[in-house]
Amino acid sequence: MDKLVIEGGSPLYGEVPISGAKNAALPLLAATLLAPGEHVLENVPDLRDTRTMLGLLASLGARWERDGGLVRINADVLSGAEAPYEMVRTMRASVLVLGPLLSRLGCARVSLPGGCAIGARPIDYHLKGFERLGVETRLEQGYVEARSPGPLQGGAIYFDVPSVTGTENVLMAAVCAAGETHIDNAAREPEVGNLIDMLNGMGACIDGKDTDSLVVHGVARLQPARTAVIPDRIETGTYMIAVAACGGRVLLKNCVPEHVRALADKLQHCGLVIEEGQDDMLLVYCPDDGGLSRCALESIDITTRPYPGFPTDLQAQFMALMTLAEGTSVIHETIFENRFMHVAELLRMGADITIEGSRAVVRGQGRNSLSGAPVMATDLRASASLVIAGLAARGRTEISRIYHLERGYENMVGKLKGLGAHIDRISGALSSAGAL
Repeated sequence: MDKLVIEGGSPLYGEVPISGAKNAALPLLAATLLAPGEHVLENVPDLRDTRTMLGLLASLGARWERDGGLVRINADVLSGAEAPYEMVRTMRASVLVLGPLLSRLGCARVSLPGGCAIGARPIDYHLKGFERLGVETRLEQGYVEARSPGPLQGGAIYFDVPSVTGTENVLMAAVCAAGETHIDNAAREPEVGNLIDMLNGMGACIDGKDTDSLVVHGVARLQPARTAVIPDRIETGTYMIAVAACGGRVLLKNCVPEHVRALADKLQHCGLVIEEGQDDMLLVYCPDDGGLSRCALESIDITTRPYPGFPTDLQAQFMALMTLAEGTSVIHETIFENRFMHVAELLRMGADITIEGSRAVVRGQGRNSLSGAPVMATDLRASASLVIAGLAARGRTEISRIYHLERGYENMVGKLKGLGAHIDRISGALSSAGAL
């Protein structure tokens, strides 16, 4: 089994480029199914999930080629409307092909998706939204089967909870529906705005970007577009937290400071210095403390919220940081009901954490409180939290099941090495060498 091996204790110095956002790239890739012709996407990260989505598009008849971060996709002819289980079992975002297929073909059959085991994340919001557009849906033998008996019609949709993928899926289904579609309590995440920009560039007419009230004016047809994937705010935040945990001074390039405002505010209260530069850059550092650049960290509480609140995708990483702080912090998870699975692994490294329902009480014991240990990643963001803990811990940490990490972070090992971290990726064959 492949694993990461980390020798902790080194501060981070240098520059790190932020990649395109996984959670923005996936819906943009799915949206290419909406119109025939050649679509061009820039800044697409090379990840397990983006490769899975490209494979799924190919199984539906699209053709694609990649040159670095540039991906060209031609969806002239779609050969089918089914996304089988073997294609989507590892990635929940595969459900995003439902909306484009319904818009273009009037039908879709998509396996219920897999991915990280961090909660139920039902697709009820997607299906109820489709039904408001005149789509008939049912669950049959592990598949979502959706069909429109006639042309899609605009409708009024309200989300009880602002679902990101639900908002994106309904938007893609509604762009060519007759009349107007109103989506209230829509997700406001930057990734949704990125999709809206792409769809409008394709000829759609969507009002209300960056608000929770969207109006889609249906159009007769769409055409291909060229769109850039926005920088990954979760990757940005992960490296910000890593600097806070390890100490040092790092310049984050090609990021959007506004997208990590909630995190930056918390880190500044903890003692980190964050300076916004020109050309989408952030300078992150710990004030000098006896030449070590590892200032004492103050504990602070967080509650995860939909954007622009504190993102659930940074909760695990922030918890790792709070184990190194002085004092007690309370972390309240309001988005996913099963997103504390990393706690057991942090406990193995010496953390003091108690779970109380949807809250975790973290009793920080200072910067030198964690020690290296063999741990196992349970999901994508939990993987990142263990990397941060390993970088800050005394001694050697081995992280197994790193395929989770590679679903969402492009070249994390290489980027951390460039900052001075002692981290290596060991293949299964090498890691087992010498075993009895």
